[in-house]
Amino acid sequence: MTIAIGSDHAGFELKRNLIDILKHQGHQIEDTGTNSTDPVDYPDYAERVGNAVIFGPAERGILICGSGVGASVAVNKIPGVRGGLCHDVYSAHQGVEHDDMNVLVLGSRVIGVETAKELVQAFLGARFTNEERHVRRLAKVTKLEAKFCDGTKQ
Repeated sequence: MTIAIGSDHAGFELKRNLIDILKHQGHQIEDTGTNSTDPVDYPDYAERVGNAVIFGPAERGILICGSGVGASVAVNKIPGVRGGLCHDVYSAHQGVEHDDMNVLVLGSRVIGVETAKELVQAFLGARFTNEERHVRRLAKVTKLEAKFCDGTKQ
């Protein structure tokens, strides 16, 4: 699987650890930065990960900042991105199975490397169920997104 992974300065070390693990597992990695612990702005990296998922080459994305909150807010501004901030394995796989989550957001100051590895494995191993109730709900989310993307509120 091709995975886009990006972080701000706070998530840089966790990103490096995850890249090593993912490459060892045979995944193709699209590293969208940052490349050091020098301070940067998380929205820039959220945009890069989101674009890689929406326009290619990535099938899924992983985005990391200190708490995960800012990065989650930013990446979900990109139409078609369904990013979820996860700190537990259940949410990491359920977000994909029920909500077709395509970007996993992690807080490097909230979780450690071992938890992050478990969350990434749950996220990457999950598939959208295509159950009618989940398809119906996802269609409503897509419609809601489109309503606000065209500049009109109804």
